[in-house]
Amino acid sequence: MTAPVSWASLWNSALFIHLWQSTLFVVVVWLLTLALRRNAARTRYRLWMVSSVKFLIPFSLLMAAGQSLHLDFGSTGSQHTFSSAVESIGQPLFATTPFAANAVIVSHLPAAPAPVHHPISVLWLLAVIWAAGATFLLARWMRSWLSIHRALQTSSPLDLHFPVPVRVVPGRIEPGLFGVFRPVLLLPSGLTDHLSPPQLEAILAHEKCHVHRRDNLTAALHMVVEVLFWFHPAVWWIRVRLLEERERACDEAVLASGGEPFSYAEGMLNVCKFYVEAPLSCMSGVTGSDLKKRIARVMSQHRSRPLGAGMKILLGTAALAVVGLPVSFGIVRPRPAAKANHSIVGTWQGTLHLPAANLRRVLKIKKSPAGTLTAMFYGIDENVRGLQPSAISFQNGVLQYAIQVGFIDVKYTGKMSADGNSISGTATLRPGGTPAQSGRSVPLIFKRATRETAWTIPPPPSPRIAPMPASASPGIKVATITPTKSGTRRHSLGWQLNQLVVAGFTLDDLIGSAYNLSDQQIINGPGWMRSERFDITARPKVTGTPSGKQLNEMVKVLLADRFQLKTHTVQKTLSAYILTVAKGGPKMTKDNSKAGSPGGLLFGPPMPTLRVHNATMKDFRNAMQSVVLDRPVLNHTGLTGRWSFSLHWIPDASQFIGMGWKMPPPSDTAKAPPPLFTAIREQLGLTLEAGKASVPVLVVDHVKHPSAN
Repeated sequence: MTAPVSWASLWNSALFIHLWQSTLFVVVVWLLTLALRRNAARTRYRLWMVSSVKFLIPFSLLMAAGQSLHLDFGSTGSQHTFSSAVESIGQPLFATTPFAANAVIVSHLPAAPAPVHHPISVLWLLAVIWAAGATFLLARWMRSWLSIHRALQTSSPLDLHFPVPVRVVPGRIEPGLFGVFRPVLLLPSGLTDHLSPPQLEAILAHEKCHVHRRDNLTAALHMVVEVLFWFHPAVWWIRVRLLEERERACDEAVLASGGEPFSYAEGMLNVCKFYVEAPLSCMSGVTGSDLKKRIARVMSQHRSRPLGAGMKILLGTAALAVVGLPVSFGIVRPRPAAKANHSIVGTWQGTLHLPAANLRRVLKIKKSPAGTLTAMFYGIDENVRGLQPSAISFQNGVLQYAIQVGFIDVKYTGKMSADGNSISGTATLRPGGTPAQSGRSVPLIFKRATRETAWTIPPPPSPRIAPMPASASPGIKVATITPTKSGTRRHSLGWQLNQLVVAGFTLDDLIGSAYNLSDQQIINGPGWMRSERFDITARPKVTGTPSGKQLNEMVKVLLADRFQLKTHTVQKTLSAYILTVAKGGPKMTKDNSKAGSPGGLLFGPPMPTLRVHNATMKDFRNAMQSVVLDRPVLNHTGLTGRWSFSLHWIPDASQFIGMGWKMPPPSDTAKAPPPLFTAIREQLGLTLEAGKASVPVLVVDHVKHPSAN
């Protein structure tokens, strides 16, 4: 008896075929834009727009046209040869072979005489998730659209020679076109107070270019693609490329029309300084894309090259291939896919793409004779060796595991592909002890590793070095100081293996860390103390892991020897924050860990979350002063012992200054965390109040750039 083909499997097959074909098309467009990088931005913009529209037009339409041709290849052998040549491309990326239900490992199952049907509950779940994502995007865009529309209702007309109506609106939104089919130019009130006439003329020329190009219409079309395919990373990459090439094309048009580069660049900077970027992609403003790069191109009067004969041939060939290849694939009938290996047992590896770094993950899964799964997790780039998940399961083709260790709580859910060679899913990263909704979800695709493709797992680190004697003075045996490379975002100081490692610290940061002082408590130094950043490695004269106090002593020796730092201390009354216990007492948990148990403080993810484990109030005070706040912090709580707690809040502009960390924008939703002062009172049972206090101030008498290594 033949099992009926479920409509769910057909739907999945068609969708995945369309997705991988569209992804391949995006890659081809990207290669073309690389070849055209010295040509006009409008050409690259059109290519990216075509790649966006491709998501709305499946190749199956052209393939169906090819199938209707019924070409005669002359013999079965020749047809088989041609079919084999394109078989790998014509096959779906994800086949429709079902996973066995309620099985941990689906390989080596005995053949069953009864037909196996697809459960459609998973499909409905995916449909609900897709609908939720699409609804979220629509709601967010509608909210932004309504806010601009309300501003438009209170606007006043402006008689200005411009291709579309011009309205003056209150508020700080940047100049931009609003509307898709009948756009209106919105100018913020007071614009002429911040822009000179040449600058205003250049900004209007930029917006006029948006009108002639109908950029709002094409941006709205891509927004439709984003709603339908919000789960596809390439769609959001296309969005970024479209915005960059759109603004670059308008910049080129303004300069080509005789715009003065300096006035134009200065106008963009003033708009960025006094106004905020438009919240909608389909509202064409001035300050979109990478403003620094745009201004650099404007000031260098970058001129694009015209399309040569070779480039025109290349584009024509690509256009023919886009139409001809799907027709060719549709002419032949692909062979059935080879039997896939659906066993979860083996080595899986994938890369977690985070804003600050790309982290390689390896998961080695085994199955015991009793059928139980066991696994070992390795973080190659983080020195994580042989970590056993607290839970792991594999049912109906879905892999799930959880890792809970120290501050971090990681959970992963992924679906195995039909060929059994990859698992596509999402890793949720959350600091331990924080609410579940505070987790950050990051896509993670595992691929089955072979002997040839498996990554080399570094050997385990050396055993932990014994503590340094408490009475020892560590000193500095050897130290290397180098300027921090431009663009580096790391900002840290700590002990790694057998040396002090500092990344991205200014001299002011080093002094503050060594003496537990805020910026306001360090005076009389040269300007480079707060602007030039350094990377430092230093080894002590004494063997062992130093305490926090000994680590500070190492930094003090480094400052005196290599920077020739000389200081004296005075008392001054400064603005400060005072930490006390609120009414009702502390709400934190007293940590009763054994003496010597490890503890610490960890910021994020997500930011800003501070996770404290087995730490003192002095440790908490030091973290708030050195990382979060811009004034000295005094600990007047009187609390002793060690504590564990989590603190989650929304920062303001005065917090995390100079750390280079990306913070979430303010939110007015009901679930948004409170400001810092409210969070400390509500979550910790403490109060943090601004006041005046007499504090020690370090006066810099002498300092030099670091001596040679």
